[in-house]
Amino acid sequence: MVPISLTPIRKIPDFPVVLMTSCVIIADGDAVLRAPEKRIHHTLEAIEHWIELAPDLPIVICDGSNFDFSPLLAERFPGHAFECLFFQNNAELVKKQGKGYGEGEIIAYALEHSRLLQTSSHFIKCTAKLWVENIQACLRSSIARQCPFQAKAHFKHVFSLFKKTTLDFIDTRFYFCEKNFYHTYFSSAYRLVGLSDQRSIEHVFRDIILEKELPKVLLAINPVICGVGGGHGSYYKNNLKRRLKDRLRLLVVRMTTRFQFLFPN
Repeated sequence: MVPISLTPIRKIPDFPVVLMTSCVIIADGDAVLRAPEKRIHHTLEAIEHWIELAPDLPIVICDGSNFDFSPLLAERFPGHAFECLFFQNNAELVKKQGKGYGEGEIIAYALEHSRLLQTSSHFIKCTAKLWVENIQACLRSSIARQCPFQAKAHFKHVFSLFKKTTLDFIDTRFYFCEKNFYHTYFSSAYRLVGLSDQRSIEHVFRDIILEKELPKVLLAINPVICGVGGGHGSYYKNNLKRRLKDRLRLLVVRMTTRFQFLFPN
């Protein structure tokens, strides 16, 4: 399918492109949020927040179920520049291997077909229906450190006195990435999802980072990810207690010697 642009694209120098990965009609049988109209509603809600929080960031939305967002975006956000892409995921493999496989296909399609992404060295990946409340702080942190990849990670047993802290998974809902870095390390990651070991895309990213010993790939601050998760169908909770606990967990992990290479100085 040929990419569709609503308005002339304004390329912002030195700013990454926001790539929103969408699938309105899903093949993954594990997702709770299945109704297409609800998935569309929450995607439009997220786009509205992205425009409010980062109005200068160009947005590409790529849907893997052949849904064209351009008429809705033209009506809802007149005058704002978007690039809309849509194609059909391999539904059988998504059913077999899970949503991580489908998302990988969407990113691959967008990187190949998007005019905006082809002229930008970096992109911000965010799952549709989500936005990042502190995106400006995350953006400043990532650009200032000039890291080719920046994401949030989840660590287990951080506060345990008896168990060793371990890197559990990489949060792939949202991350910054240099295109060349993605092609080198992560472009084929989705093909390893849901095989005999039943790894998720989050665990595949973790394993690649650890096996390749990729340095400075974790954000120095916690992104506040908001919106509705398709897997559970409800809004993420980001109350003050949760944010403070996340901040403390990050501080403790960054002080742990064996994980220091994962964070920028």
